[in-house]
Amino acid sequence: MSMRCEVCGKGVSRGNAISHAHNVSHREWRPNLKRVRVRVTPNQVRQIKVCTRCLRSDRVKKAVRGAAPVASA
Repeated sequence: MSMRCEVCGKGVSRGNAISHAHNVSHREWRPNLKRVRVRVTPNQVRQIKVCTRCLRSDRVKKAVRGAAPVASA
């Protein structure tokens, strides 16, 4: 499973965890991804992996389950 946001592209960062005794071990920081039902077009809904930063900043429009599709005017 890819640990990458499908909106902004945020992915895994790698680095070193350094203890107080300066023991160095490799580690990775993973993005906080959620699987969300998103309205792609007025009549199409998809499930994509989105980071919580994109959810909070309203970069995606969540689809409400059971709601009628948005009618285009």
